[in-house]
Amino acid sequence: MARDAWFESQYNARAAVPGHVEIFARCAEASRRARLQLPCYLDIAYGEGELESLDIFPSRGPSRALLSFIHGGYWRSRDKSEFSFLAPALCAAGFTLAIPNYALCPAVSIEHIVRQMLKAHAWLYRHAGLYGSDGSKLIVCGHSAGGHLAAMMAACDWPDYASGLPPDLVKAALPTSGIYDLMPLRRTSMNADLRLDENAARVASPVTYRPARPVPMVAAVGGEESNEFRRQCRLLHECWPHCVREALAVPGLNHFTLSESLADPRSVLFRALERLADEVR
Repeated sequence: MARDAWFESQYNARAAVPGHVEIFARCAEASRRARLQLPCYLDIAYGEGELESLDIFPSRGPSRALLSFIHGGYWRSRDKSEFSFLAPALCAAGFTLAIPNYALCPAVSIEHIVRQMLKAHAWLYRHAGLYGSDGSKLIVCGHSAGGHLAAMMAACDWPDYASGLPPDLVKAALPTSGIYDLMPLRRTSMNADLRLDENAARVASPVTYRPARPVPMVAAVGGEESNEFRRQCRLLHECWPHCVREALAVPGLNHFTLSESLADPRSVLFRALERLADEVR
């Protein structure tokens, strides 16, 4: 399928935010400091495949919930180490923070990455107690490609994935700036790496599925993001009304400052996370 200039303008988030290089550098420096200053367990293997590892930052005091944050990068770039900056505020608020890595396109497919995230979250459920948390209080959050992956975790029928896992393994989810219908990406330059044909896009799209149980969710997008990113947020709300309580368009934030705001306890995103955590039992 040929590249379409309109779809490219809507989905190329880096081109839409000229200051993204400075944002990445700011977050990378804050992440470096967090790993030096906070107790943490780095590069823990959750599987034997490529990049199947995660970082864990224990909560300060008793753990109110286990929060998994899945990084973005269009499934083809970035690394868990760039998101340690989230730990200081989240751990201070009582969250145990896990940040999983995954292999990247084009070396693997998006479907492969989804399977890696299933493996990672099954591992977290089973092993959270070793890190002072409770696997039965798992909240999944993610940004951009990570928002897509967080939604896929919410849609999973966990007992069918592996014996011994509960149907409510994911207690709540906060997908941000996610793409939930992957079909439009076939008309962008990113598809040179993603390699989505019609079937692959359908199979990997969260809106193809419907969670069997009403997983409490808030979907969020930056108010300054493109029309398509905002539409994708509304689409998840429309397709999963039994799960998504709110579809938030946060004023004044773009694709990258939205994820950065999760490190600010005063932010709309942080408060949404705390509301979800209050429901986790």
